[in-house]
Amino acid sequence: MLLPFVVTLFACGTDVVDRFAEQARVGPRQASSSQGNPLPDGGQPDAGQPDAGQPPSGPGPAQPPAPALVGDWNLDISSAPVDRQSADYIAFINTPERKQLHPDCGREQWPGSDQIFGMPVIRVDRNQPKTSVEFYYAAQSDGVDHSTGRSFPFYPIPDRAISTPHMIQGGEPGIVDLRGIEDRHMIILQTDDNLLYELYSVFYDQSAHQWLAGSGAFFDLNNPRYRRPEGWTSADASGMAMYPGFIQYEEVYGADEMGHAMRATVRATNGYVYPASHHAGDTPGALPIGARLRLKANVDISRFPAPVQKIFRAMKKYGLIVTDNGRDMDIGGTFDPRWDNDVLNPAFHALTAADFEVVELGFRQQ
Repeated sequence: MLLPFVVTLFACGTDVVDRFAEQARVGPRQASSSQGNPLPDGGQPDAGQPDAGQPPSGPGPAQPPAPALVGDWNLDISSAPVDRQSADYIAFINTPERKQLHPDCGREQWPGSDQIFGMPVIRVDRNQPKTSVEFYYAAQSDGVDHSTGRSFPFYPIPDRAISTPHMIQGGEPGIVDLRGIEDRHMIILQTDDNLLYELYSVFYDQSAHQWLAGSGAFFDLNNPRYRRPEGWTSADASGMAMYPGFIQYEEVYGADEMGHAMRATVRATNGYVYPASHHAGDTPGALPIGARLRLKANVDISRFPAPVQKIFRAMKKYGLIVTDNGRDMDIGGTFDPRWDNDVLNPAFHALTAADFEVVELGFRQQ
């Protein structure tokens, strides 16, 4: 496994910071062929294919989710054609046995534990000071001057994330080094401007007073058609934003229907298709990153609790998007102390990959 390394921190003027932030907000940039960092997972893109005062105090009931207006996540695929190899892809997932759905959302693993289920979302406002992050995959990360390879203050990471639990995936604070053991994603939502910052494999090096990460990406959620440059990763292997695909407590128990697809993983993948921009493997017979799975229309969901029915209705309308390698049929969601996994787990486990079909690969809105 590759471990991030420390490079010298350089200072950049505010004009550089503003220029690169605006570049990320407006649209894709072209990756320079002279950039020497290896692609994550050792991959190359497949030819011909489209990878503030004081901010609120962490995840929980105080903050409703910001609207996730990311077009590819909000695409209605209920009438999209089924891929001609759908049955083969589902059979691959279900080998050697049928794979149940797993909800990757929840609360503390036990009362008072640092370890958690689900993805924390750190919410800040525009007054949160920004800090630099040194990346292993700097050539495909935001917050880096790609002409020099130097990082600059870009990510609004609260200082409390250094030593406070429940702010990074897995739960342990930033000073605990679990790189190479866990994914250690950090998700930061700037709520007043609807801006999203996502980091992979984070660790705070106390000796250098420096945040380190494998990769990092910025998404302006006000720009629903933004897609990262072809061949680029993000904090997820797919190159897509993670946050818009999470199951969130407020939407499940709110009055409105869910309006987006859900992030999913499978154990192995083969290349990538739109809307992904980066791949994470080349296993024959496996789904590509970016593939969409849809819960079959004839699957009876009336036997499930009402909140779970809402999730499953969204799976029929918006589906799942495969964004990374991991456990088969693992469905991404948030950390929230209000989740009741005694409700979620049995319902999700009642469905398997056989209840899904693969939508035509690369399907997009015309």
